[in-house]
Amino acid sequence: MKTHLTYLPGVPCWVETLQADPAAAVAFYSALFGWHFAGPGPMPDANGEYYVARSRGLDVAGIATLPKGAPAAAWTTYVRVDDADAAAARAQRAGGAVVAPPFDADPAGRAAVLACPAGALFGVWEARAREGAQLVNAPNAWAMSALRTNDLTGAVSFYGALFGWRPETFGTGANAVTLARLPGYVGGTEAQPVPRDVVACMIDAGEGSPATWNVDFWVEDADATAERAARHGGAVMVAPYDTPIFRQAVLADGEGAVFSISQLKFNRA
Repeated sequence: MKTHLTYLPGVPCWVETLQADPAAAVAFYSALFGWHFAGPGPMPDANGEYYVARSRGLDVAGIATLPKGAPAAAWTTYVRVDDADAAAARAQRAGGAVVAPPFDADPAGRAAVLACPAGALFGVWEARAREGAQLVNAPNAWAMSALRTNDLTGAVSFYGALFGWRPETFGTGANAVTLARLPGYVGGTEAQPVPRDVVACMIDAGEGSPATWNVDFWVEDADATAERAARHGGAVMVAPYDTPIFRQAVLADGEGAVFSISQLKFNRA
């Protein structure tokens, strides 16, 4: 468990979901994870509301109003940068696209929403008052974001140019995952099964699959959380299943924003 964090440039630092009915999403995630919420506060363009989710009194995620004409509800991962404008320009030079140009979210920070060449959306965050999530790798908090892409080679090149990530393959065959490592970063815990400079992972989704960034939350009981999601208006997209380290499931909230949950099968250090 990590609390009251600061983030180096290149480290994912925040997750949020845009929803047509943010108040309904607040009710769903309150029931699902036991989150409490601060807000609503105004959106940067004054055309919506923004809620900050908290667990143990610490900021863990955001819920905001989905802008008119925007794609369907989804979870977005933000990566810490020193300069959002420079990061947006660098993404374009590397073959990506600027979906939402840099904007101020005062007093919290400055952000932009980008897309990698394969089309996966993500954000960059230039911190001011809010560094990012204050609690990670704990029950009912964000743990890791994973890119599923149909162009793994292109993703390694793009995110390496944008954030300085270095790839390393973990596992073999169908279970192989490309770990994104950030030299000089020390996160996580000594007992974790991957190096502590790992900031994200990338998975080959195969031809024809859309590229997406998935947000994963740790839970104490994956089966009970999946049941609770269905009971409160969400959906179980993939029923709980076992991996060597986790019991996991893929869920969706009432507006269809997809996310995963992971129950660690051994004690945390």
